[in-house]
Amino acid sequence: MADPNATLDRIKSSGVLKFPVMVGEEPGYIKDPATGNWSGFYVDWATDIATLLGVKVEPVETTWGNLAADFQANKIDIVFGLNPNPKRGLVVDYLNAPLFTDAWAIVAKKGFEKRTWAELNDPSVRIVVQKGGTMQVIAEALTPKAQIIPVEERPLGVLEIQANRADVMILAVFDAIQVQKQINGEVILPKPMLLNPAMIGIKREDGNEGYANWLVNWVNQQRALGLAQGKLHAAFEKAGIDLSVLPTEFSF
Repeated sequence: MADPNATLDRIKSSGVLKFPVMVGEEPGYIKDPATGNWSGFYVDWATDIATLLGVKVEPVETTWGNLAADFQANKIDIVFGLNPNPKRGLVVDYLNAPLFTDAWAIVAKKGFEKRTWAELNDPSVRIVVQKGGTMQVIAEALTPKAQIIPVEERPLGVLEIQANRADVMILAVFDAIQVQKQINGEVILPKPMLLNPAMIGIKREDGNEGYANWLVNWVNQQRALGLAQGKLHAAFEKAGIDLSVLPTEFSF
């Protein structure tokens, strides 16, 4: 039987906590073009965990669609903001406590009239999604009749809308609010509202039980003391993100 602390001990002995960072995913991941350094609330959380473990952080640039392969190749030790995804779940263990809750939205240019997932499921609608991400799963499940356009990174999806090659992009609502400014558009929460738990993921391997248990304790403290919610509010406010679009019944 594997030592339940094997993964935790491996990370400690390596001296680094490897985590993914992604271009165009502000304010969760922010890359300084002058220095190449990374910041953002996901980076802050990784740094907090690394500090508690007595190791340094090591950012690994990647995309959402490559995360499963990155885990299998031992390129990363932890991921923040994952959405439940059975295919990815074959190689990734999700913690049983979400760090925060999001909702799925669409961002479109002003004047777009469709307000439900059923209305979006139409051959005339062009929907851009990030390839390999949960937004692609949602599009294929709820809007299979629409024209689905996969792209590697969020900025490429923004370009599709700006060039009028797509009508909407499916995003987590906090990301949609950010993109809204870039296209001078609007954020829509299609009905029925789909909640989106933002999970932490670790590599599925023998000996990761102690690591997972320790991280669940960290998540529970972040939520119980309001630390996660406070960090998100501060990050969104600093980025000029207007949270007034969120319905009153929604809480993250």
